[in-house]
Amino acid sequence: MDQFSKTAKESSVTMTELVLPNDTNMFGNLMGGRLMYWMDIAAALAAMKHCGTPVVTASVDNISFENPIKLGNAVHIQARVSRAFNTSMEIYMSVWGEDALHQYKYKSNEAYFTFVALDPNGKPRKVPNVTPESEEEIKLFEGALRRRQVRLILGGKMKPDDATELKALFKL
Repeated sequence: MDQFSKTAKESSVTMTELVLPNDTNMFGNLMGGRLMYWMDIAAALAAMKHCGTPVVTASVDNISFENPIKLGNAVHIQARVSRAFNTSMEIYMSVWGEDALHQYKYKSNEAYFTFVALDPNGKPRKVPNVTPESEEEIKLFEGALRRRQVRLILGGKMKPDDATELKALFKL
C-alpha cells in the first residue's frame, strides 16, 4: 500500500435511524426523499473520513427500492469509499431495514454517490487512493471506473467514444 492510500474499511461508516411518523408517506413507509437525505449524510461522513477534508456531493446514481422500510423500523446505512479518482470518490452504500419487534433484517436498497474533496479555498483537491482488500471490495473497485464513465457521459463531461472501459464490455 502506498503512502497516499487507505483501505475501504478505513472509511466505513454505519448510520442508524428510527423511522418515525414524520418520515413516512401515507402508506406508513419511509419516504424516499428522507432516505436519500440520510444516505447523503452517511456518504459524506465516509468521504470525509477517507480524505480528511470537507466534501461536496457531485452525483447520485440510480436508487432503486427493493423493499419499503416501515414506520417503527430501524434503518441501517453502511457507507464506504469504493474507489478514489483524482479529486473525487465513489461511495458505495447498502441500506437495511430492521424490524426489532419481529427480530429480522431485510435489504432495502443500495446506491453509489460521488463526492469531491475541497481545499480551504473551496477548490477540488487530491484524495488518497483506495486499496481494496476483500473480494467484495475488489469487485466494487473494479466496477467503479465503468460507473464513473457512465456518470461522466450522462453529465456531458465525456464523449461515449472516449469511454474505453465501457466499450470493452461490448466488444465481441
